[in-house]
Amino acid sequence: MKAPDQHIYAHPAWLILILSLAPTIGLGIGRFAYALVLPDMRDALGWSYSAAGFMNTINAVGYLAGALLASRMIRRFGLPQTVRWGTLAAIASLTLCAVSGNFFVLSFARLLAGVGAAGGFVGGAALAATIAQTRPERANFLLSLYYAGPGLGIISSGLIAPFVLQGFGPGSWWIVWWAMTLLCAVLILPLLLAPLGSGAAIDSAAPAKFSIRPVLVYLIGYFLFGAGYIAYMTFMIAYVRDAGGGALAQSAFWGLIGLSAFVTPWVWRRVLALDRGGLATTIILGTNAVGAALPIFGHSVWLLAISALVFGVAFFAVVGSTTAFVRFNYPPQAWPTAIAALTISFGIGQTLGPIVVGAITDAVGSLSFALNVSAAMLALGAVLSAFQRKVGPKA
Repeated sequence: MKAPDQHIYAHPAWLILILSLAPTIGLGIGRFAYALVLPDMRDALGWSYSAAGFMNTINAVGYLAGALLASRMIRRFGLPQTVRWGTLAAIASLTLCAVSGNFFVLSFARLLAGVGAAGGFVGGAALAATIAQTRPERANFLLSLYYAGPGLGIISSGLIAPFVLQGFGPGSWWIVWWAMTLLCAVLILPLLLAPLGSGAAIDSAAPAKFSIRPVLVYLIGYFLFGAGYIAYMTFMIAYVRDAGGGALAQSAFWGLIGLSAFVTPWVWRRVLALDRGGLATTIILGTNAVGAALPIFGHSVWLLAISALVFGVAFFAVVGSTTAFVRFNYPPQAWPTAIAALTISFGIGQTLGPIVVGAITDAVGSLSFALNVSAAMLALGAVLSAFQRKVGPKA
């Protein structure tokens, strides 16, 4: 890894917040806004729950492909360009969703959204880790700012989508996608204009040493997180709607998940500083599982609100804990490869999660049962992460 440019990175917090716009667009909107329009798309287009789940599965396939290609893209084009082009691809996918109701076109759009989001996320995470290293005493806090990005996307889409659907009526899902496209076109401007550096930030001559065996249990735990969280994020809006929640309730629920992301840097800063193998991930992922399990106990407004807050405050921090794990256990040259490997494991999980949960829901006719399975996978992932030990001293 080339030495960080101290002049360019004179304002690390500001630059990392700008970088966080990549997952804001690629994940917070490109991936998660689908849950807000899913009920209307399902009704208007005549989809089963399996078909609806497939749209997130194909998105996850794209995310997995993007993660597999990320290290190569970074070495060829550099971190800043990988982040920017990946985010632009995610915006292009939103436009495709707005212009067609064809299942195959929408499938390709969701695939493209996943590829772009993964490239933007992996590149952004590695660049954020590089920038954070310029302030070692604040590195964990600075790095956690990056993972607040999806929260902004969730809040933004939650404030727009339910009311667009309510205002324009059934079948207006495509108008929501246009609104999301325009919003992202504005959000990407700081990312395109910010001085993030030029050229490759990774020294291509330096070997990126990464072995799966020492972190296999951690990768399995992260796989279970990917499989478990996506069911909650895909179907909870449908769950709220089925419980009688209108546009305001759906917007409030979604907004609480996004809002909680902004407190994660302060809530988890001490936990993220734990250099003890998978302990930080176990604590945060366990909290995430509790949040996902709460709707099992009823449909009350307060229970759903607490679920959204607990799930959200831990959800974004789980990913942050894995990047902190990489930073503690590997030399900088290996960061992109290690982050990509974790993203691949996560991607496989979220590829299988939506279609499996959708099939379970179709088979038993109950979203509650599917959410139980989701919470159980998150809890098991937390348990497995506890068995991960330190890989070795950071070089």
